[in-house]
Amino acid sequence: MRLAPLRSLTGPQYFLLAGSFLIPLGSFAVLPFMSVLLHERLGMGLGTVGVVLAVASFVQFSGGVVGAAIAERIGLQRTMLLALVIRTAGFVCFLPGLGSPAVAVTALFLVSAGAALYLPANKAYLVHQVEEEQRPLLLSASSSALNAGIALGPIAAAPFVLSASAGLFTAVSLLFAAVTVGHALLPVEKPDGRPADVVEAPRPREKPFAGLPVLPFAITVLSVYVFMFFQHYLAVYAVPRTSTVFYALVLALYALLLVVAQPLLSDWIARLPYPRALRLGFTALATGMTTLALGHPAAILAGALLICLGEIVLFLKNDLEALNLSGRSPAVVFGHQRLAAGIGAFASGIAGGGGYDLAERSGHTGLFWAAVAVQCALLPPLLIHALRRFRPGRTTTALHRAR
Repeated sequence: MRLAPLRSLTGPQYFLLAGSFLIPLGSFAVLPFMSVLLHERLGMGLGTVGVVLAVASFVQFSGGVVGAAIAERIGLQRTMLLALVIRTAGFVCFLPGLGSPAVAVTALFLVSAGAALYLPANKAYLVHQVEEEQRPLLLSASSSALNAGIALGPIAAAPFVLSASAGLFTAVSLLFAAVTVGHALLPVEKPDGRPADVVEAPRPREKPFAGLPVLPFAITVLSVYVFMFFQHYLAVYAVPRTSTVFYALVLALYALLLVVAQPLLSDWIARLPYPRALRLGFTALATGMTTLALGHPAAILAGALLICLGEIVLFLKNDLEALNLSGRSPAVVFGHQRLAAGIGAFASGIAGGGGYDLAERSGHTGLFWAAVAVQCALLPPLLIHALRRFRPGRTTTALHRAR
């Protein structure tokens, strides 16, 4: 990867990259502990907590389509600002929510809705009016900053979640208020990324899913579906076989590899033909899941790092391919991609709980990871074959353009 282009970034781009670290840092100082707060501090039943968190996650992902539509109507900068105002209000509401389950759930949904509105506009603003060859670096740098914030947020907040919850929520609210003020100072852009002083004739409003690039959308659903088995069930699998310290080490190394490797590999990933990227990505996922099934500490670490490589290739390449194939604005494209991720995560949650429980009751939990590995190997070619059958022209054209 050539790091020289980083020196040519604009002030707003640098600010957004910094925000890509600070926003998840604040969010993940709180969100990973919501099940503990809702259950242990506020007394909600675990079943209710599970439903609340599942619905909130789905809102956060699927709401990206709404966020993209709003961005097309009022502009990227204004959408980001509106989203951060909503999200800041959500974190402020957690303060009275510490004594009221209803207020706490309302606060959680405000935070989730704000995230849904923000992310498509944020990515679109970051890449607007840049050359196509700059997109991989900007998107991968943003992803690395986001993952660094996700990794550090829980570590920074862990000592204060239960002992000083009010102080933690106050600090996060102030952080988001400061980031919101910074976004208010960004240049106002039109929904298509043109400067605000450029006037053009209004275009007919398109339907939300017009121009949807079906292949990268479907592959994103599948990528997130198989990946979320790892995200959801690694802890319950790894901790009894190792320790909480070893599990924390695995997560730290995973985050480090993700933060460092994705920008370094971004140019290479961008040049990869799409079919080859799919083969590499899903092979890494399948190999990683198979390695996890061995159950030894070294196998758990190796499997996690292989899965990280699969995530790096697939998630970035799917976004780039969607941008290349769609004629819609970047905000709409990223909204579609967020919806695809939400569908995949929701399907994984439905299938994963029963699947892991069945494997655990059989006394061979390694079979769970073996079954996921089989899906990583078989589902991608089956999905592509199905798309060719039902949408032969578009799917074949998309694959040939990617070669």
